[in-house]
Amino acid sequence: MRKKVTKAIFPVAGLGTRFLPATKAVPKEIMTLVDRPLIQYAIDEARAAGIKEFIFVTSRGKGALEDYFDLAPQLEQELRKKGKTELLSVLRSTNMDSGAIAYIRQHKALGLGHAVWCARRLIGNESFAVILPDDVIAADKPCLQQMVEAYAETGGNMVAAMEVPPERASAYGILDISEDDGQLVKVKGMVEKPKAEDAPSNLAVIGRYILSPSVLNNLNKIKSGSGGEIQLTDAIALDIEQENNVYGFRFKGQRFDCGSKSGFLQATVSFGLARDELRDDLRAFLSSISLEGDA
Repeated sequence: MRKKVTKAIFPVAGLGTRFLPATKAVPKEIMTLVDRPLIQYAIDEARAAGIKEFIFVTSRGKGALEDYFDLAPQLEQELRKKGKTELLSVLRSTNMDSGAIAYIRQHKALGLGHAVWCARRLIGNESFAVILPDDVIAADKPCLQQMVEAYAETGGNMVAAMEVPPERASAYGILDISEDDGQLVKVKGMVEKPKAEDAPSNLAVIGRYILSPSVLNNLNKIKSGSGGEIQLTDAIALDIEQENNVYGFRFKGQRFDCGSKSGFLQATVSFGLARDELRDDLRAFLSSISLEGDA
């Protein structure tokens, strides 16, 4: 029986420069999407997939991110005193058990592959997940949970994937496919940020991974790649050569790129419309803007 995936790495060391000046004081990962920070969506998705150990790869200036998951006794006491049991329950859902969460510093911004490598001693010889909080995925069944269920059948390495327009290929890692069974594809190669004319497909890697410990060994071997950074896709591609055990998974759901301003705004509207208590007012407001624009 294949061992369950119980550890996840959350690379959160980025400076969030696309959201300056807000990120001068607030880590991007705790910017709020409706009423929950981006990192909470990632944590909830990981929990639903059975993750028990949460490893954050951080950098200087991320103290507020660490505080977010700590207990807030004074706030809890005030909510309890005022009988706000529903808010108290929401607040408690953000707490992490002692020992469940760990923080590792990435001292130099050397890329996603390097960030994952920084957590190698906490991973050991186990398969693990990687979740990029910038990619928020709205789905009836959380994306990582879908992947964990598929991984139980395949083993190896698995990356979340979705089709992108050819002209957008240069913004993603792109899969070179040997077999396509619909939701699951067998991967024979990966190309990081190719030009549109060089892309082997339009199937792009999105920020969810389930990886074998051999990928960490590969990261020890590779040098800087695209953009002068250590690319995670290069380490996964080495596993294709050595083991031929990499799969792309077409997840069911809608992905929002919350690392961009437009993607963050789109996610805010979409998640707002999904909330019963917000839907009517927000829809009426959006309709009024549309009517004003048509006038």
